[in-house]
Amino acid sequence: MSRTRIKICGLTRPQDVRTAVDCGADAIGFVFYPPSPRAVDIEQAAELVALLPPFVTAVGLFVNATPAEIDAVLARVPLQLLQFHGDEAESDCARYGRPWIKAARMRPGVDLLEFSSFHPRASGILVDAFVEGYGGGGRTFDWSLIPEGFGRPLVLSGGLDADNVAEAVRRVRPWAVDVSSGVESAKGIKDAAKIAAFIAGVRHADG
Repeated sequence: MSRTRIKICGLTRPQDVRTAVDCGADAIGFVFYPPSPRAVDIEQAAELVALLPPFVTAVGLFVNATPAEIDAVLARVPLQLLQFHGDEAESDCARYGRPWIKAARMRPGVDLLEFSSFHPRASGILVDAFVEGYGGGGRTFDWSLIPEGFGRPLVLSGGLDADNVAEAVRRVRPWAVDVSSGVESAKGIKDAAKIAAFIAGVRHADG
């Protein structure tokens, strides 16, 4: 059985980064979207990324950011993967010379295969719940909207927590899962026990 990769997103504190790494997270996400309660500035992000050991991926999340804004982040923060959650076109995502993934906001009527075809250079496609505004709002969506045999690395997000992630992994068999609010005690404040339980749930489902 393949091992499902795990990304913990929206970290703002050094102790949360250390906890996520110690518990076995494969990737850590940093939010560069100022309206988000989990947003970090460039100085914060640089300090947090410096805590990551080799082979734990630093991911930067952007929502309709300008090239100048993203370039300013990349000049100081050694991100290894970019994650785009807005209305960015393929050319917007690909211009930085870094691997990237694109988020699809899932609801009935969304054709994920068509969406994927618009982003052929993406390293993978992330699926999240559709809510007004951007981000998943901590909500799940109907996983049956994901077509069988999708054929590309799929990152499952949206309302995941320790209670439902094992079922999600068994049903969807994604390449990776992505969690933020599901491992928090407050917005932007991660809970060590919830992180550990979430990762244990994924590993249990992997078998």
